[in-house]
Amino acid sequence: MKRYFMIPMLLVLVLCSYSVPAAADAADEKIRISCVGDSITFGAGVKDREKNCYPVVMNKLLGDKYEVKNFGVNAATLLNKGDKPYTKLKAYKDALALNPNIVIIKLGTNDSKPHNWTQHSGEFEKDYIALIDSFKALKTKPRIIICIAAPVVGKGNWGINEPVMRKEILPMLQNIAKKTGAELVDLHTPLADKPKLIPDRVHPNVEGAKIIAETLAAAIKGKK
Repeated sequence: MKRYFMIPMLLVLVLCSYSVPAAADAADEKIRISCVGDSITFGAGVKDREKNCYPVVMNKLLGDKYEVKNFGVNAATLLNKGDKPYTKLKAYKDALALNPNIVIIKLGTNDSKPHNWTQHSGEFEKDYIALIDSFKALKTKPRIIICIAAPVVGKGNWGINEPVMRKEILPMLQNIAKKTGAELVDLHTPLADKPKLIPDRVHPNVEGAKIIAETLAAAIKGKK
């Protein structure tokens, strides 16, 4: 009789020894965030950008449960017919390949340049929705956050200008959010009265990047 009871008990012990690590692995999986964007995401204008760009600072604020990756590219446009379309860049493929749980998109600043906007503004909404849909199609079904860009100070620079950003691109972003169900986070208002944090009139400095990181971290955690 002893032999008949010992074998099932041994099987139970073996099965238990395999199930515990599997549960631990699932619990330890991080929430992956792809930060899609242009030079502001990349960290241009930020001293020691590898330590102080907004995705890195945001990762510190969110904590160890999150894995934030920076896929920002200098001068990238949302427009597929812009002078540097994001969807044609390796960073876009890498952002998809991460299989993110959350995607933050901060594009549109370089689209305001006259040679981009004058010719292709009518395609902005369509191209933006297509970008969102490409992330929605991932198996992770990520949460999508789109951003109202940081302010452009004064006359701007490199053709980037505030009137297009506020009067034309902003209403489109609001409409895109309604159509796609994406969350819309305002990065303009927190920096609107702080022009000194945008010394070249386009790129926030270290302190400005920190404000962006804090704003997005609060949105991700659901804080008002």
